[in-house]
Amino acid sequence: MPEYLAPGVFIEEVSFRSKSIEGVPTSVTGFAGMTRFGPVAYSNGPLSTDPVLITSYSEFEHTYGGLEPLVLDTGNRVNFMAQAARAFFLNGGQLLYVSRCFNPLSTDTALGVASAPSTALSFTQGATTYNFVWSARWPGSFGNVLLQFSLNRTQNVAFTPATASWGLQARGAVTGTLVEVTTGPSAATTAPKNDDPVASANSLYTVYVDPITGQQSFFQNGNWVGSAGNHTIPVPGAGNVTFITIVTTNVSITVSSERADVYSRMGGDPADPNYFGKILDRDNPQDDNLVAYLHYQNLGTTPPPGAGSGNQIVFALRGNSATSGIYRLAGGNDGTLITEDYSSSNPRSSSLQGIAADPDDPMLKATGLEALGEVDDVAIVAAPDAGTLAVPTEAANVLIAHAEKYRYRIAVVDPPPTQSINQVRSFRANFDTKYGALYYPWIDVLDPNVRPTQGFPPPVIGLPPSGFVTGIYARTDVTRGVFKAPANEEILGLSKFELNVNKARDEILNPEGINALRFFPGRGSRVWGARTMSSDSEWKYVNVRRLFIYIEHSIDKGTQYAVFEPNNERLWANIRRSVEDFLLTLWQQGALLGDKPEQAYFVRCDRTTMTQNDLDNGRMICLVGVAPTTPAEFVIFRIGQFTADATQS
Repeated sequence: MPEYLAPGVFIEEVSFRSKSIEGVPTSVTGFAGMTRFGPVAYSNGPLSTDPVLITSYSEFEHTYGGLEPLVLDTGNRVNFMAQAARAFFLNGGQLLYVSRCFNPLSTDTALGVASAPSTALSFTQGATTYNFVWSARWPGSFGNVLLQFSLNRTQNVAFTPATASWGLQARGAVTGTLVEVTTGPSAATTAPKNDDPVASANSLYTVYVDPITGQQSFFQNGNWVGSAGNHTIPVPGAGNVTFITIVTTNVSITVSSERADVYSRMGGDPADPNYFGKILDRDNPQDDNLVAYLHYQNLGTTPPPGAGSGNQIVFALRGNSATSGIYRLAGGNDGTLITEDYSSSNPRSSSLQGIAADPDDPMLKATGLEALGEVDDVAIVAAPDAGTLAVPTEAANVLIAHAEKYRYRIAVVDPPPTQSINQVRSFRANFDTKYGALYYPWIDVLDPNVRPTQGFPPPVIGLPPSGFVTGIYARTDVTRGVFKAPANEEILGLSKFELNVNKARDEILNPEGINALRFFPGRGSRVWGARTMSSDSEWKYVNVRRLFIYIEHSIDKGTQYAVFEPNNERLWANIRRSVEDFLLTLWQQGALLGDKPEQAYFVRCDRTTMTQNDLDNGRMICLVGVAPTTPAEFVIFRIGQFTADATQS
């Protein structure tokens, strides 16, 4: 209780209500697999490789590349991840975490940098050669971009200060600002125009501002200008004029004919607050989706601190000519097909499974599905590449094991492509899990990468169902609730199914826990199954499994306040009220059976659920029972004849 040490009036705030439990999100989805670009761990790469939250397909395209095929060592491969992300958002998905897997061509177990395209350049000043490298931030052929580096002038900023001995000063220039000084006869020298390119490095200076007096001094080619103690630009004499223009750095990164990222008005010196080396940084760039970054070696600096050879740096990058520097990054590739699971002989990020973060090395982050395990909100997981890996059964096992390990999520499993009814039954027979659901068959869509040719049918490609189905999961959660079975829902964005599942075929698939995707004339294409791959009848339905995941996870997060509280009747009563209030809301929404709350759930937390031994060992045990609604999978009408004067029984 509070201490009262001196007389007075004390006002205290107290709560007379139980803590409320807030429902956790259920529609957040995680994909793991191969993409054309994007965050992935590799040697000497950026430090931040966590899965990125994507909220639209255009955002996915900007971060992980588009729908173009992956170019592996064995040839072109359909970009299943990008296609699945497109289908996910098209079918109502809203929040998607993506964990990229990449298997390099090199045998470097830490993922060789050879897979990340780069180009090197250098310049010599005195006896020192300065080396620069433009590199893509992530491996992949997507990083073979075109870079255009330019220096551009702003308006004339020269002015004569009140202190004449300071010479000309540059309005708005700070330490590290790069300026161009142009001097000549008044009649022949015209003021530079905004955005005009800089013609010569010999006219570039770096500004240094005295932190006490505010006087600007100028530095060029590793040397102060002027004499000792007077490093200024002199006021021009009669008949002459001097212009000082601030020079900024512009970089254009052309990724494709449809995308060019432009970074403008950057400073050229490390002391400049807008230094391009900070904005185009490898680890913490201004733009999280930066495609290429610049790094340099053995860059010398001379006093004053920070006012180094920035003018030479940017001009060397510009190409030491009157035209802007243009560079093409080369050497990027999409690697080889990823493996299913991790083994000691595989590169760190080459597998779908991935490995957990190294507790002893903060630089070694989690990869693959393990990286998604660190995102607490993910409730649905899928691996669009899994069905086409070397051993699809093992890939599916890896995905299911991930969902079982992290408990509060369900795996949407894809069968291999072009499976017959008997083949998919054999595939399904390998699993028994309440944390996974299998959907069949694959889905054909028009190939977005090929322009249709007149007179020929448009080309189609086969895609795994998981991208479409996870979007429908999310759509159902948002529009109805997690307790509604994600079935009898229309599938959007498809051409046709790879195989037609009719009623007779569905009667074979459904009892075995294979959820069919079917076409109904006049009703379109629909998900026509809501079963898990469990042999336990209690966990037969996807919505029941997901409802319990929702309840368990919500109670888990919403009752953390109880830890280390006094374990007595007051705490037990608070817990009961919190859980009962939460379940009452679910019952009112239609998630639970029963005409009355007492028929829908019960919550017990008292001496009947705990022994003295439990109390002595710090355990508080609450028993919760709920009656979930199951889907009306078989709707039966019994119809018979009766005469007009018969009595209905």
